[in-house]
Amino acid sequence: MATASPPFISTLNFTHSSFKNTSSSSFSPKLLRPLLSFSVKASRKQVEIVFDPDERLNKIGDDVDKEAPLSRLKLFSPCKINVFLRITGKREDGFHDLASLFHVISLGDTIKFSLSPSKSKDRLSTNVQGVPVDGRNLIIKALNLYRKKTGSNRFFWIHLDKKVPTGAGLGGGSSNAATALWAANQLNGGLVTEKELQDWSSEIGSDIPFFFSHGAAYCTGRGEIVQDLPPPFPIDLPMVLIKPREACSTAEVYKRLSLDQTSNINPLTLLENVTSNGVSQSICVNDLEPPAFSVLPSLKRLKQRIIASGRGEYDAIFMSGSGSTIVGIGSPDPPQFIYDDEEYKNVFLSEANFMTREANEWYKEPASANATTSSSESRMDFQ
Repeated sequence: MATASPPFISTLNFTHSSFKNTSSSSFSPKLLRPLLSFSVKASRKQVEIVFDPDERLNKIGDDVDKEAPLSRLKLFSPCKINVFLRITGKREDGFHDLASLFHVISLGDTIKFSLSPSKSKDRLSTNVQGVPVDGRNLIIKALNLYRKKTGSNRFFWIHLDKKVPTGAGLGGGSSNAATALWAANQLNGGLVTEKELQDWSSEIGSDIPFFFSHGAAYCTGRGEIVQDLPPPFPIDLPMVLIKPREACSTAEVYKRLSLDQTSNINPLTLLENVTSNGVSQSICVNDLEPPAFSVLPSLKRLKQRIIASGRGEYDAIFMSGSGSTIVGIGSPDPPQFIYDDEEYKNVFLSEANFMTREANEWYKEPASANATTSSSESRMDFQ
């Protein structure tokens, strides 16, 4: 049976003059207290210091981290789905009014932020081709916005580990922007409130304010009016995301939208039903499906095939946002034809579940992330 090692004993010999405060030399047992747990036995000629390093070593790092300014962060940047999405009208500013139940899910990117010595430029890198790393990227736009609003002069090194495909209707870029705003505020000592970050964020994207909710929200206006909701679904409710290689252009989808062909169901009725009864096919209305299917007819065929082959495995099957991701709620597994058919060998697949965050904390990366391609295991381009 192993026994604990005895405390280390160090015997240091000092004359009384060793404890005097002189310009050439100074020593005091107090100087060791941040590092050592010890007892002192003093005689006229000798000081015996007895300490146990196991009692204090772990605390040293904690104390240093507590006192040192925050200089780096690694954050999870989750995406979202629209459980239902109603388009309720066209606005004078050219945007559309919508009413939608947004919910964060466990698929997401990872972003590392570090303070940069530069006083003029952020530097962004990423793990995939096709993602801009200049001022077109919403991360850079978010950091510029933060400096503009707060007067901060801090710039950053950022690395984006991208797992959420673009052109998917999952809000990956919007989440990245919200995460960047939250990180910048943390690395500047919390200059402003989350509410201020949320309000500012709508200047660079309509979906960004949602991510400052706690994970579930009823969003109206352009999407920037966010009503936080208690989680309407079990967090462990599984789903599968299936995105074909082709993306949907949001601008093109809205261009083909005909308001006279949208659903006439009251979105508040949908909200009441979903919070009372959970997910069902009748609740998961998306007014952008018809124009998206016009832009990408193969997407309509994909949804129809999933419905036909699902055999009741899914509670609901629907397109998220403006596409091109099809979501199946109720099972983490895609239908077998996704693996068998050559047509779908390059689709993006991921299982996921709903997730939320605690107040004053950002979203936590789940223990396992299962974003994959189909059986070919070929690499998905994020273009």
